Amino acid sequence: MATPMQARAIVHRTRGSTHGPITRLVSPSDLGERLKPFVFLDLASFKPEPGRAKFGMHPHSGIATLTFMMTGDVAYEDTTGKQGVLPAGGVEWMLAGNGVWHTGAPTGGAPMSGFQLWVALPASEENAPAESLYLAPSEVPHEGPARVLLGRYGAARSPIPAPADMNYLAVHLKGGERWRYTPPAGHTVAWVAIHAGQLEVNGSVGAGELAVFEESGQPIDFAADGDTSFVMGSAVKHPHELVMGYYSVHTSKATLAQGEAEILRIGARLRREGRLG
Repeated sequence: MATPMQARAIVHRTRGSTHGPITRLVSPSDLGERLKPFVFLDLASFKPEPGRAKFGMHPHSGIATLTFMMTGDVAYEDTTGKQGVLPAGGVEWMLAGNGVWHTGAPTGGAPMSGFQLWVALPASEENAPAESLYLAPSEVPHEGPARVLLGRYGAARSPIPAPADMNYLAVHLKGGERWRYTPPAGHTVAWVAIHAGQLEVNGSVGAGELAVFEESGQPIDFAADGDTSFVMGSAVKHPHELVMGYYSVHTSKATLAQGEAEILRIGARLRREGRLG
């Protein structure tokens, strides 16, 4: 007789820290060390105010950011030269590399909510030229209840070139629905963050909460207590030290200094152009 599979344990829970419309669930100085390459996660939720930008132009280096809107549309602009509107269900991928500035603001009248994730880059990419990629909702592949924002799940593969071996999924389950996630080989890092609803996943995890799973290769079983939407990530552990600046995460002091120098150079240009206060 086969031995029953042991449920993958939750080893940490958090509701983060909330400042206005932003709840910071992960930062590089706390859970980022445990969850790297996933080093930062914000949950944003607010109503748009006409004429007022909610996110000022700000820089990054050494990381990639992925913004996924659950509800509402966001206007974006970045110093790679791209601008437009990211609709609900769309994805903004910003590989900051050696340095980039970007901004966003809610547009339209609908409330906006979504997640912004930071991913630590390997040494080969942390000072590479910045690149950005924007996916319309129809361009985000899905398999069953999961939309694949990064990596691969089943037959679905994200068109975004992930910088390391990782998956980042947005999942919606109806009340009573069950779903098993089997991580790829080597994906010992795993976590889940709930946008709305409640999950039973070796314990109850509610809206606004992030749960960290023990480091192992075991599958994770989810059951929805009512309609539930969430994001989850799994990955091979990032092998590098996290060397932090204010908006940056690098693998060494030297590469951080290089990225911060480029951030200052771009910032000076933006000021000359009147795009910064």
